Amino acid sequence: MKTSIWTNLLDLISPRRCIACGNRLSPNESLLCVGCDLELDVTPFSQSPYDNALARLFWGQFPVEKASAWFYYRSHGAPSKMIYDLKYHGDAMLGEDIGEQIAVRHQPQGFFDGIDAIVPVPITGERRRQRGYNQSEMLARGISIVTHLPIYNKVVRRVQFEKSQTHQSAWERRENVSGVFHLQAPEQIRGKHLLLVDDIVTTGSTIIACAQALAQAEDVRLSVLAAGFTRE
Repeated sequence: MKTSIWTNLLDLISPRRCIACGNRLSPNESLLCVGCDLELDVTPFSQSPYDNALARLFWGQFPVEKASAWFYYRSHGAPSKMIYDLKYHGDAMLGEDIGEQIAVRHQPQGFFDGIDAIVPVPITGERRRQRGYNQSEMLARGISIVTHLPIYNKVVRRVQFEKSQTHQSAWERRENVSGVFHLQAPEQIRGKHLLLVDDIVTTGSTIIACAQALAQAEDVRLSVLAAGFTRE
């Protein structure tokens, strides 16, 4: 996020705060202060997006091209507060800010080259009504602001309410989301390279189920980008 005279003026009226520690941000800082940013366990995936621990989760599951995540996610770390506020404290605009940061940190490596559109992983209508928004869609909006890629948020639909996956095994997670995504507009994505966006990837089961639905369209290629990746 670029600073300007307006940013500086707004900081005087309503100081921006680091979303991790709460300290006041300087005009050149965005979302995280320098200290918290340095503590962030950033993945190296943007340097090798075709072959990394995240990409390997998807090999043989769907036609994956590239995969990356901004940071390694762990409970009670700085990133966990950021994601928790996004999902459970109603801070929808935080999603856009996170998405912008993800894009800014991946764009210099050419991660978005060749991608035609962004597809945020959908949530059910019931979950959307409870939360008021889809956190993955907010991330996608932030990424789109930086990359100018269009967002396709109606090409795939989540048709079943999922159980909590917090304490489930990888197999149970895979079973939990099997068949819950339905492709709605195959003609819109035919021949396109789509970027699937989600907040946190753990076993990859949700991404795999969503990607397999999208892959039913003809000649679709898929890449994945997430805020966080849970390292086993």
